[in-house]
Amino acid sequence: MSEKEANPTFSKSTGLPRKRFYRARAHSNPLSDSHFPVPISPGHVDYSLHYPQHFPSSDQVDSCKKIQFADIGCGFGGLLISLSTLFPETLMIGMELRDKVTEYVKERILALRVTNPGQYQNISVVRTNSMKYIPNYFEKGQLSKMFFLFPDPHFKEKNHRRRVISPFLLDEYAYVLEVGGIIYTITDVEELGDWMKACLENHPMFEALTDEELKADPVTKLLSSATEEGQKVDRNGGQTFRAVYRRIAPSL
Repeated sequence: MSEKEANPTFSKSTGLPRKRFYRARAHSNPLSDSHFPVPISPGHVDYSLHYPQHFPSSDQVDSCKKIQFADIGCGFGGLLISLSTLFPETLMIGMELRDKVTEYVKERILALRVTNPGQYQNISVVRTNSMKYIPNYFEKGQLSKMFFLFPDPHFKEKNHRRRVISPFLLDEYAYVLEVGGIIYTITDVEELGDWMKACLENHPMFEALTDEELKADPVTKLLSSATEEGQKVDRNGGQTFRAVYRRIAPSL
């Protein structure tokens, strides 16, 4: 009997981890202090730990190949899994604050790599606070896509400063996004949807994608279907509110 077959946290039929053993609170306080390692700069991110097939050792990191997609608050990793096969040559990472959820995503990716040889080698996850440490992981203009799917709405006005989309944080996101890079947001809370859209609309370094561009982008179809939260909203017949904006060059 293999180790996974004897381990109740893994499904015997699929070999994947079972979510019920990794459940956690729906959201965490991003302003609280958590204890986990943080690289002092993007150059100190050990790609060999995340993408061993691409980087067999930390001494063999190809400086030309960098993470390009970041899923902020990635939850149980549904979007990463879907994007992995859609963009097999693109490195992407999920950033999640909750420790149990991060551990689930790690185990899920490892299990998928075993059951699907050669696949899912381009995705990984890290436990971190993206509201504090984005510049520690990504260089200027490194990312081409950032995802903010069903973030914590923080309904109380005094807690709006905890929202992951804000004018201040958009400055940081604009820094790590390349010109032409895209921010994708979606929520089932109308007030939060209006808030995120207004923040992006009023920021001088972002502009909305046109309806034609949204229809042509295969990623937009995944925003409401790839995640556990999106599937739950769909099952309940709920409504979603989406804002997709492009990073533009600063005006001279």
